[in-house]
Amino acid sequence: MPFWPEVFLQAMAPSAQDMTHYERLGVSRSADVDTVRRAFRRLSKAVHPDTTRLPAEDAAHQFQLLRDAYEQLADPGLRRLYDAALRERDNPPALKTPTLPVPDNIGQRRPLSGGEWLSLLLLLGALALCLLLGVGVAWSRGLELQVQPSWLLEEQTQKSAEQSGGSDGITPFARNAAQPALPQSP
Repeated sequence: MPFWPEVFLQAMAPSAQDMTHYERLGVSRSADVDTVRRAFRRLSKAVHPDTTRLPAEDAAHQFQLLRDAYEQLADPGLRRLYDAALRERDNPPALKTPTLPVPDNIGQRRPLSGGEWLSLLLLLGALALCLLLGVGVAWSRGLELQVQPSWLLEEQTQKSAEQSGGSDGITPFARNAAQPALPQSP
């Protein structure tokens, strides 16, 4: 069995997509271009589809990952961009929550806006219209505008009977109790 570098075995792991190009090539972040090239050549011999015992599809995928890592790290401009992206990934900027202005007059009333005044005026107008409509319909039908409830009429009737002296106060309608409820036939 050929010699498999530890980096290659890690590259075959399920978390291979999470690896950095430096980890994939097995070099440090401060490695120079020559060290990156030697690491790529060593690993490419181990994973090249023509020289490995891996299935052709896996070998092609692993070799493509190695080649992408080498191309990125061999070009100084691309490497600077990649390093900046890594720094940003490792040290994400702190999320700045926007500070909202806190008003000093919390709990104080503000003046009503024009729309609020209009809505109040419309509510008052609707209330007045309903009252006028109700009184107008009652007046047109000839109904009394002030009607006394039946329970109040009974109390007033009892008080007037007591004042006339016809009742002892216990049985208010004693005279009516002696009369039969239904007229008797002869």
